[in-house]
Amino acid sequence: MNGVNLAQKLATFSEHYRPRTIGQFNGHDLMVVKVKGPFTWHRHEETDDFFLVLKGRLRIELYVVPKGAEHRPVADEEAHILLIEPTGTPNTGDAATAAPRVVI
Repeated sequence: MNGVNLAQKLATFSEHYRPRTIGQFNGHDLMVVKVKGPFTWHRHEETDDFFLVLKGRLRIELYVVPKGAEHRPVADEEAHILLIEPTGTPNTGDAATAAPRVVI
């Protein structure tokens, strides 16, 4: 089994707020994303959010982000993030406005 180099995966794209799926476990997607500036206010009615900052700084404009709570990530400078969410969770909380799922 080979490991996943997160830096190499992040180097394959430059768009912000367009997560890339790098693996799965137990029905959850493992995704990397580059963020810069504010994202749209949104909520996930059925899931909690998990953010692991790999590079840079990220501010969440709500201290605790339980499911159903509106929140907005903000990165004043580009930050690289690892997200773990149930497969199919739209990044905006709404499938109609979400970034498409991209596997790298």
